[in-house]
Amino acid sequence: MPNFRPHFPLMKSRSNYKETLAWLFHQLPMFQRIGPKAFKNNLDNSWKLAELTDYPERKFPSIHIAGTNGKGSTSHFIAAMLQAAGYKTGLYTSPHYKDYRERIKINGVWIDKDFVVDFVQRYRADFEAIQPSYFELSVAMAFAYFAHEKIDLAVIETGLGGRLDSTNIISPVLSVITNISYDHQAFLGETLPEIAGEKAGIIKKGIPVVIGKTQAETQAVFTDKARQMEAPISFADQILRAEKVAETPQHAIFDIYQNDQRLFAQLSINAKGPYQAENLLTSLQAIRALPPRFSIAEQHIREGLENLVALTKLQGRWQVLQSEPMVLCDSAHNEAGIAHVVAALQQIPHRRLHFVIGVVNDKKPDKVLQLLPKAARYYFAKANIPRGMDASELMATAQVYRLKGRAYASVRNALHAAKRQAAPDDLIFIGGSIFVVAEVL
Repeated sequence: MPNFRPHFPLMKSRSNYKETLAWLFHQLPMFQRIGPKAFKNNLDNSWKLAELTDYPERKFPSIHIAGTNGKGSTSHFIAAMLQAAGYKTGLYTSPHYKDYRERIKINGVWIDKDFVVDFVQRYRADFEAIQPSYFELSVAMAFAYFAHEKIDLAVIETGLGGRLDSTNIISPVLSVITNISYDHQAFLGETLPEIAGEKAGIIKKGIPVVIGKTQAETQAVFTDKARQMEAPISFADQILRAEKVAETPQHAIFDIYQNDQRLFAQLSINAKGPYQAENLLTSLQAIRALPPRFSIAEQHIREGLENLVALTKLQGRWQVLQSEPMVLCDSAHNEAGIAHVVAALQQIPHRRLHFVIGVVNDKKPDKVLQLLPKAARYYFAKANIPRGMDASELMATAQVYRLKGRAYASVRNALHAAKRQAAPDDLIFIGGSIFVVAEVL
């Protein structure tokens, strides 16, 4: 964004940043706080913000990533490999865990506080006239920052859906859709093909698209859309296969095959979790599908994935917080994600499982609760956001599925209770919502 220059001398005091965040959090409709009321069913505001800021999204190439589960991890995997190859890489993800600036990073470094303050101050009167949502404004800020910093390439994760997502004003060099499961049905549709149709909205004319997971219910949706858009399409899991061969406390190690030929031996990934093999294949195929002008060699792939957390600051995914007892958290929050989590927890040696759980109140928790192990001890908690479901209400619903435990006033209280009850060889898991995980990081 050539004409945008933050007025850094204005931003010396810490209070200016805090005041700016307060305005963002409390003046703008925010999905993580108020839920469906913050959702916009068109791109009108996104285009208005783009025009206001001189179309910064046109000033750098980008990769666009959608999907129900795994799009955040996949975004980080791709960004790490690009960084290792020497590209100045922007990364936009949402929501954040602890600090707003987590959403907007360049080479793993959060957006400068001064830029956040100056961006809001510079356009505040315009924002108040346009009345964007919190997400719409955050996307516009990310695009402006990436253009201002003259990045080489941006990895842009959608927020909700794809077709009507605020990020969908970009013209990327590559589109990626990880997988499709049931989530946000009120906005995206009640069936998997309907949800896939919304995600497929990021497929652009002539732009390659990588689909992470082949699913019988959705495959035709993507192939038909790609044909309409004359977009080359590939399904990562039809081309690549991952075989886990080892594990260390911080890394999972895979051999990667194509047509029974080993492409990568002992590929070490600085991320563990039951779903990361799928995300790994998606990200590897995405790197292979990039235009030839982006050169990523095997050494860059290895270096990026092995140093994933250091390079990108990935957090909240199958993250171990302590040992004896092991305390583990994960941001899985829908039916498919929780199913992976439950299966993986059974593979971890432990005497008894303690499950700290909270959910949001605009989704029915039944399909998640019915997947959870009956033998675990549950600590029901309300996430510290208005959308958090009341702990007693969650406990009452869980009892229908024979899940036993107590309700607690906060996530922190629930975790303290679990630690008091747990023996050194027990396992404590924290999850159900990204907002629950955010409180323990």
